[in-house]
Amino acid sequence: MFRPLSLLVLHGPNLNLLGQREPGIYGSLGLAEINRQLEVEGKKLAVEVSTMQSNHEGILVDVIHDALGKHQGILINAGAYTHTSVALRDAIAAVNLPTVEVHLSNIYRREEFRHHSYIAPVAIGQISGFGAQSYLLGLQALVYYLRTKCEDKV
Repeated sequence: MFRPLSLLVLHGPNLNLLGQREPGIYGSLGLAEINRQLEVEGKKLAVEVSTMQSNHEGILVDVIHDALGKHQGILINAGAYTHTSVALRDAIAAVNLPTVEVHLSNIYRREEFRHHSYIAPVAIGQISGFGAQSYLLGLQALVYYLRTKCEDKV
């Protein structure tokens, strides 16, 4: 039997508009449905999933800081902050929780400025290009990592 895990899922700027915002790029599912799918998958994996979305960088930094001692890992779609935020990168490095970066679209098939991620160097992995499935794959990968690579810590 696995010890219970608690994971934080963070959604960055503009992800509150999923389903309405450029559905050809980001898909037709809304954020509430993605969160519901994550909770269902979390139950299958015996994991508690806590979700949060903010358009504000400082709030996301605060939530990452608050994750220390509450959660064993972070799943993050930092949205545009992926490409601009040293603050989010530093917050993830500071708490030192295993983190998986996810993106709905394949950021490497898009505009050049989206090809760089400040998050990737402090994440254990990155999944992009699979729409809402990226979140579920990221959750599965994070749980696998925590249960196989960090057994003594969780």
